[in-house]
Formats: sequence, structure tokens, C-alpha cells
Amino acid sequence: MKKLFLVLVFVTATGLVVWRLNEGPDSNSPLLLYGNVDIREVEVAFRQSGRLMRLELEEGQAVTPGMVVAELDDQPLRDSLSRAQAELGEANAALDKSVHGSRPQEIARAEAGVRQAEAALAFAVSEFDRQKFSAPAGASTRQALDQARASRAQAEAQLEAARQELSLAREGSRKEDITAARARVASAQAVLDQAKTALADTVLTAPSAGIILARLQEPGSMVGPTTPVYSISLRNPIYLRAYVSEPQLARVVPGTQVEITTDSSPRTYHGRVGFVSPRAEFTPKSVETADLRTDLVYRLRITVEDADDGLRQGMPVTIRLDAATASQ
Repeated sequence: MKKLFLVLVFVTATGLVVWRLNEGPDSNSPLLLYGNVDIREVEVAFRQSGRLMRLELEEGQAVTPGMVVAELDDQPLRDSLSRAQAELGEANAALDKSVHGSRPQEIARAEAGVRQAEAALAFAVSEFDRQKFSAPAGASTRQALDQARASRAQAEAQLEAARQELSLAREGSRKEDITAARARVASAQAVLDQAKTALADTVLTAPSAGIILARLQEPGSMVGPTTPVYSISLRNPIYLRAYVSEPQLARVVPGTQVEITTDSSPRTYHGRVGFVSPRAEFTPKSVETADLRTDLVYRLRITVEDADDGLRQGMPVTIRLDAATASQ
């Protein structure tokens, strides 16, 4: 009987082991994942070239969005701005002149020019008539008559030119000239806007909240648009990077609530799965056995909802998904 009892116990235990192995992962137990706080950094640089005048912060200091962290020598760009403002004023004056046309004094001068030309023509006509009647009697030479005829023709041309000048003065500028003047104003305004933007770019601000990791330049250095000045570790939002195996992939979907713990603090943080990679982290072998398929892992990105200074970039974390939460 004792031997029979031992045999039954052995068979029962063996059956339980085989059943357990065939059952696969326990979907009713919490899912534990291991990962790290994502490292997120940004290197800030000016959009203009120039001499670095001042740096406001040291390594380890906190920054907020829009905080001034460095400044360039802005005198050359202020000079460019003054020149652009003067050119815009000149272009506006030229446009006003084209739009308003001739001044009353200019029109009056053109009218006086017409009267002067008319008087000159009247004198030239009378002189020609006198020479024409005197020539047959021998009182005038042929040369004098020809000269009088030429003077009359010249006076007629000058009168016509004076009348055209008066017409232009009354009509004002051409539409094409006004359009060209407006285009020059727009071009000068664009140059002025560029100068203002360039001057504003001499002040470097933090793009978001973070911590100064490295101070890469010192005052007096010449920097360009691609020269980093600070390296900033971004603080918000805090992301976690973790990996889930292929058999457990169905339990982790975007939006799943998780609990997060670290080795350095008893606090439990809360987060939400925001991204599940659609691709495995490595290419499997050409022949995928059941064992090989279970080695595939997929990357997760988890957003921490109640992060504080206790979560440092690169810190290892443990992520827990309850069975009920994962099934939802």
C-alpha cells in the first residue's frame, strides 16, 4: 500500500508539472516589467552668429520654458536694424510722392512754362511774317527769312513740349510707378522684419523645463548657428522605456494603467502605456520554433502621470500591471 501511495503521489506531481508547463503564462498573476527612465536631452544654440556676451546659468540649475540662458553681442545687429528702418522710411517717402503726384507749385510752374512758350511762338510768328513781307522788296535777305522760319518751328516745338509737361504734372505718377514704389516698400519692410528677428535671436531661451547638464561655451567665444551653448535635460513629461515579451504582448495595450516603483524610494508612481512598438527589437531566425518565438520582445513607452524629482533619467524601474487592469 505504501508503494502504491508513493506511485500515486509521483504520478499526480508529474501531471501537475506537465499541466503547468503546457498552460503557459499565468494570465491571472500581475505582470512585472523592468525598464528605465528615458533619457531626453536637448542642445540649445543661437540662430545667429556672434560673440557670446553672457551665460546666465551653471550646471545643475533648473530652467523653465522661456527663461533667458545666454545672450550675444547685439550691437552689429542693432546697426543693421537702424539701416533697415532708414531704408523703409526712404521707400515710404518715395511711395507717398508717387501717390500724391505733382504739387500745386509744380503745376503752376508748368502752366507758366506753357505761357512763356506761347509768347515765344507769337514773337517767332510775327518775326517770320515781317521777314516774309520784307524779302520781296529787298529789305531782308534769304538767310534772315530762313532763320525766322526755323525760329518759328522751334517755338512751336517748345510750346508743344511745355503743354505735355503741364499734362504730365496734372495727371500725376503712372500706375506702374506707384506699383513699383509699393513693391520697394514691401521689400524694405521684409528687410526690417528680418533685422528685428535677427536682433531677437541674440537672446537664447530655454525651450522647456529641465536641468542644465553641461555648459558648453564661455563668454567671449565666437559661436555660430550650429554651435551648442547648453545641454539641457528635459523634465516634463517623464517617459519610461520597457520591454514586454511576445507571449505577454496581448496584456499590454495603449492606455493601460501601470504602477511604477524604484529601488531608491518606497513611493509608488502611476503611469499609462502610451506606445507599443509594432515591430520586434530583433529579426528572428528564418525557422521560428516555439521557443524562439517566445524570445521576441517589444518596446513600450510609458508616460508617468505623477512624476517628481525622485525619478532620474536612466534610473531602473519596476513596472507592475495588475491582472484586472491588463485584461481591461
